[in-house]
Amino acid sequence: MSAQPDHIHALDLRIPGAEELDEDLRKYFAVCQDKLGMIPNVLQSYAVVPERLRAFIAMYNELMLSEMGLSRLEREMIATVVSSENKCFYCVVAHGAGVRELSGDPALGELMAINYRAAEISARQRAMLDFAVKMTRAPAEVEESDRQALRDAGFDERDILDIANVAAFFNMTNRVSTALDRMPNPEYHAKAR
Repeated sequence: MSAQPDHIHALDLRIPGAEELDEDLRKYFAVCQDKLGMIPNVLQSYAVVPERLRAFIAMYNELMLSEMGLSRLEREMIATVVSSENKCFYCVVAHGAGVRELSGDPALGELMAINYRAAEISARQRAMLDFAVKMTRAPAEVEESDRQALRDAGFDERDILDIANVAAFFNMTNRVSTALDRMPNPEYHAKAR
């Protein structure tokens, strides 16, 4: 028996099987299955509205997988810390696993999920996460001094844009996942441990 509820989301909406989706989405799900060993529940949940699934995939892939000044680990750290601030179970579990996997350090994933301030991370990463947390807790209070703190930590203007976009994306997806009671795939709990 597991403490985690056994559903993808708590809505009474039928989630289509991969075979029911358009070819582009079937192919994407097949890639996920091949690379991850699963189809993330967030994608299955979004499959109820294929247009939104495509938009989610496009934005996620651009922010989390494309080439940019932020490493993939730093992006996963932002995702986990923002999700922790928002108490989004799905994203803390999924992106905490990403931090563990990319860093090779199970403790770092847990520290990002519980209290990143206790982690031994660089001053650059600390400034990045402090900014993401302020965006999450008090977005209307972000001001030039906050952006300057990122510059002082070594981030350029494009990096600041990317930090803001990654943090904002996870604030959005956290709220949707929490509102729908999305559950992470059970496989995430054991990844990179």
